[in-house]
Amino acid sequence: MSELKMGDRVRILNGGECKVLAKLGEGGQGIVYKVSYEGKEMALKWYFIEKMKNPKQFYSNLQRNIEQGAPTDSFLWPQELSEYSQGESFGYLMELRPQQYEDFSRFLLARVRFSSVAALINAGLNMVEGFRALHNRGYSYQDLNDGNFFINPQSGDVLICDNDNVAPYGENLGIAGKSGFMAPEIVLKKKNPDVNTDKFSLAVMLYLLLFMNRPLEGKRTMVPCMTEELEHKFYGSEPVFMYDPTDDSNRPVKGVHTNAIRRWPIYPEYIREAFVKAFSKNSMNGTAPRIIEKEWQELLTRMRDDLAICEHCGNETFVHYDREMICINCGKPVKVSYSLKTSRYNVPLLKGKYLYKCHTDASSEDFKTITVEIKTKKTDPSVIGLKNVSGLNWIVNNADGTILNVKNGDMLTVQKGMEIMMGSTKTVVQ
Repeated sequence: MSELKMGDRVRILNGGECKVLAKLGEGGQGIVYKVSYEGKEMALKWYFIEKMKNPKQFYSNLQRNIEQGAPTDSFLWPQELSEYSQGESFGYLMELRPQQYEDFSRFLLARVRFSSVAALINAGLNMVEGFRALHNRGYSYQDLNDGNFFINPQSGDVLICDNDNVAPYGENLGIAGKSGFMAPEIVLKKKNPDVNTDKFSLAVMLYLLLFMNRPLEGKRTMVPCMTEELEHKFYGSEPVFMYDPTDDSNRPVKGVHTNAIRRWPIYPEYIREAFVKAFSKNSMNGTAPRIIEKEWQELLTRMRDDLAICEHCGNETFVHYDREMICINCGKPVKVSYSLKTSRYNVPLLKGKYLYKCHTDASSEDFKTITVEIKTKKTDPSVIGLKNVSGLNWIVNNADGTILNVKNGDMLTVQKGMEIMMGSTKTVVQ
């Protein structure tokens, strides 16, 4: 590869040229530059072509991905290719990362923190949504790791980068992945990356996001020197989840895996159970199915539903719809008076929270569009109201047999036993 210099010009396949303005960073595949193209500042990823097994195939795959377009706006997707002659380097143009987005690795190093637990959960939901859209398009990512994400710490919005490794099912670009993120069968070279191995890597990413430690690294991996043979053992032939309920050989080490030790007890039980399932020996050796994106989305949506502000200390904690919980910060009891049971969720009704289309429309997976605002009466906070912002009319059957019609924009005061038809979806106040 010939490294580019400031002021160099690169010809673009569809016409024109870009001018190199600055070097932004360097990785294993190449260097990223800030460039000017047709009056706009963009990013140019320029490859170490000598490290590629099949540059022509890689270039053709990039060209196809550009023609197909990004699965969602969350992808920093390739937009334009440079010209390419055999034996020469090439690259592609993409949007620049907005300044408010931080590299995920900075969160892991505690150089950046989420503004709230709600923002952290939103980041997980957005990661899952991106990969669900990618897989539904018929693609696999093939090199999913902690360097693939930029996250807004205030909102949890996510941008997925390095999409040059994306390829259709059944195709492989000669890329395996990063140690600790690859599925065991890839480490063992039993298969190439695909959608099923992406599911394992996504589980690793979600564990990192929530617990800020790697799931397969505990006291077993505390070795003086991590050799290739040991990597093969710890991540391929004999992986052990740090919280495996049947094998305590790889438990987190006090003073080393501090985040996992502190966070494991405070997250809801169903989240812990999901990771035990995701990193069970059967899941890792391929004899049990892996958790799919839809299941992660429903789990994280439930986790967001159960996040509340403690009435005693004012900090974020987790609640449950049918039992008293202890605040994870002050240790005082927190109880939910009402919940709304839907076909998939049982949502605690708490002031300042929202319901989304996935709650009020049984056919929807939309966890972003707000359909209900939860409010309390100013003179009596124990009185809970649901503001209909769904765009639909609701039909309400009260426990006493009376029927109400709640139009879009109207407020409904909840009562136990109330049945609410939100469009075609039946919900019940408990």
